[in-house]
Amino acid sequence: MESILAVLDTQFMGEPLSLWLVFLGVIFALMIFDLGFLNRKDEVINSRTSLAYSAFYMVLATIFGGWLWWNLGESHGMDYFTAYMIELSLSLDNLFVMSVILTYFHVPRKYQHRVLFWGILGVLVMRGAMIAAGVVIVQSFSWALYIFAAFLLITGIKMLLMKDDDEDNIEDSSLIKFFQKHLRFTKEIDGHKFFVRLPDHTTGKIVTFATPLFMALICIEFMDVLFALDSVPAVFAITDEPFVIYTSNIFAILGLRSMYFAVAAMIERFKYMKYALAIVLIFIGGKVFYAGLFGHISPAISLGITISVLLGGVFFSLSKTKDQLSRD
Repeated sequence: MESILAVLDTQFMGEPLSLWLVFLGVIFALMIFDLGFLNRKDEVINSRTSLAYSAFYMVLATIFGGWLWWNLGESHGMDYFTAYMIELSLSLDNLFVMSVILTYFHVPRKYQHRVLFWGILGVLVMRGAMIAAGVVIVQSFSWALYIFAAFLLITGIKMLLMKDDDEDNIEDSSLIKFFQKHLRFTKEIDGHKFFVRLPDHTTGKIVTFATPLFMALICIEFMDVLFALDSVPAVFAITDEPFVIYTSNIFAILGLRSMYFAVAAMIERFKYMKYALAIVLIFIGGKVFYAGLFGHISPAISLGITISVLLGGVFFSLSKTKDQLSRD
């Protein structure tokens, strides 16, 4: 028993291993409850249910942030909420891309939740790997944080200058073309299956084909990795605590993907959010250089500026697109 307790008390990326196991255990329990009980049938999730799921995860994220604030200190608590808000906002673009991918592969709405569910499991692993790699890089090479910051500044400026017609068409995606070229896949939907056994087109032998659900899943997973190249450096520019970074990322992703069915239909109303996000990225990147020259900015100030800019972006977007809502 003492040896087990000693292992659980072992420090893993800055926190006791037991803390990591409890967090992951809670997340996997939520996933099992989600697919095993709440959504065991293939049904279309309506907007009200989607918002209820999202509100549940946001309340859970807030409670966890309060617990983290109480146990690890005010600074970690504010960093958590700042990172959570940034990840939640940056994931809006990811939400739009997911909608486009699911539409491109003609995945019926009643099967979309299953694709997003398994996608979350992939995110749990991939984000963990990317954050662990980031921790090693930052701890080994302190100057790497300035590279992250410069990347955020460049990304923010590009977002400010980007025009709507600069965005790529999903049909032209090299990623989708690659998978379609190197995977056996069928365009036919077979329930909620990711794979089916069918005769090969050339040999006639029964082989495994990927269905549009699996094609959508792997495209969403790889797109998430690309989006993480923005969000992970942004969070590292706020804090270098792996537990804060990972938990804020996962709670934000859970909350937003739960909101998918309510937000996907009106995602165009948030198209001006990219300018608010650009300002936040420039601020976070500039904060790193400011800290190196003059000293750290208070986490409370960072949180206040982040929330103010993002809320301003939300209200501006809704105001600018209200005529679109009346036309729809």
